[in-house]
Amino acid sequence: MRYIHSIIKLVIRNSHFDLYYLYSSTIEWNQKGRPESIISDIEWNGERNVRYEDENKCLEIQEYRNKNIIAVRFEKRESDGAVWDTDYIMNFSEMKMAVRLDRSYIEEALNVDTKFFTPFFISMLIDRGYITKDGNLEVLRTPLVIDEENLDLIVNVINGNAKYKLPVVIITKTFYDEDPVDTNKLAKELKGVAHVLVQKTNCTNRKLKELCNGNNEYYGAIGIYHPNPAIGHRRYLYRMSEGIDRILAEKVTRTVMQYSNSQMVGTLYTWFGVNNAILQDRLACKREENVEAEIGRRKALYELIALKSDLDQTKESMRKQALKEGKAEADRILDEFEGEMQKKDFEVERLTFELQKKEYEIGWLRVKLNSMTDVPVLIAGDEDDFYPGEVKDFVLSAVKKELSSTETRTRRYDVLSDVLNANDYEAIGEKRAEEAKRLLSNYSGMTPKLKKGLEDIGFIFDKSDHQKVKYYGDDRYTIVYASTPSDKGHGGKNNANITMKKAF
Repeated sequence: MRYIHSIIKLVIRNSHFDLYYLYSSTIEWNQKGRPESIISDIEWNGERNVRYEDENKCLEIQEYRNKNIIAVRFEKRESDGAVWDTDYIMNFSEMKMAVRLDRSYIEEALNVDTKFFTPFFISMLIDRGYITKDGNLEVLRTPLVIDEENLDLIVNVINGNAKYKLPVVIITKTFYDEDPVDTNKLAKELKGVAHVLVQKTNCTNRKLKELCNGNNEYYGAIGIYHPNPAIGHRRYLYRMSEGIDRILAEKVTRTVMQYSNSQMVGTLYTWFGVNNAILQDRLACKREENVEAEIGRRKALYELIALKSDLDQTKESMRKQALKEGKAEADRILDEFEGEMQKKDFEVERLTFELQKKEYEIGWLRVKLNSMTDVPVLIAGDEDDFYPGEVKDFVLSAVKKELSSTETRTRRYDVLSDVLNANDYEAIGEKRAEEAKRLLSNYSGMTPKLKKGLEDIGFIFDKSDHQKVKYYGDDRYTIVYASTPSDKGHGGKNNANITMKKAF
């Protein structure tokens, strides 16, 4: 299983940040990092497309020159079978870098550390001034203190007058003029993913209230303002209790992490996407080389045939035999070439399918991650989604059904209603069921139009028997439709009922 810890996208300054700096700084990052992550005996002398590894660690740098992209992956394998992957994808054409940190682990693992953190490499970029400003805010790994002189920074964020690419975290002083959390630690953990603004003193509360029409946080409350207005902002209140600083810090990091990881990342900003593109370019180049070689072979072969055709009539039998052998050789060469081209086409299709599987897995994990809390309401089982959100939709459908028969002003009603409201029930399954019922309402045999309609909602037809379908190809959900039902009206209803029970 794979757990996404962080996905970060940064804009890099053009000044002095080039290919050679990326190589050297990446190796420096590994050599000056934690002792358990250092790969010994690394010596870089300007080589391109390098790979360094030891018993349980590997550092690889790949160049995709056609798109001016460099992909870096550091992989570390733990003793418990877990694998940490840290990826840096730098697009020099756009001067943007995507940073991704995730972990693969076996299902039997009992202790999975889900704590959010960002790589030290980002600290190197920040300290050396390579990350471009986000509007009028520097990307820092320390909190920005807000006093009377720069109070407008908070005011503009709260009033929606300032737009930033990264979320803005506003931390206010408590009633006793203290920080509700360790602001330095929080800013370090959120470097590159959020701006952390800290109120210097609560004496500015009155002025903030006037300037923000009372919408400001105060007395230890923490506000998270997202770049997307549709998401709005989250507010976490401070209460004097033991451990509240840790609880608030974890809530903030989790909220920022969920927003960061929900952002769409292009294929060429992922390790697998870059490597797949490199492989496809190599295959295309090889194909062109094979075509040119084949043209040369054909030309030589036809020249040979032409020469043999000019032989004297006394050698007619030899000429005919040679011509026959030449054509046979030409056919053999063409057959071999077509076979090689077919193999390469199959390989391209296989790699494309693998990439699609990875993208689907990432999307599925992102959906699960967005709904994650410290103690989730439900733990996902072994059944994967046939389509995005299927399992969630089934669960919410059951909640909705139970809610409809539950008495209001009861604890059961309030809990079920809260779960339903918090998870954006879209009724995807209900819509699909209605579509299937509509398609089968007047069933009189499997027509091309009906077949196309069923395929659009996930039913896959057996190649040898077009009356037999499987929901998303799963043998557990096989349905056989009669070719010529005896009763047109009842036949459609029966088919619809069977389909509802099997799929929805």
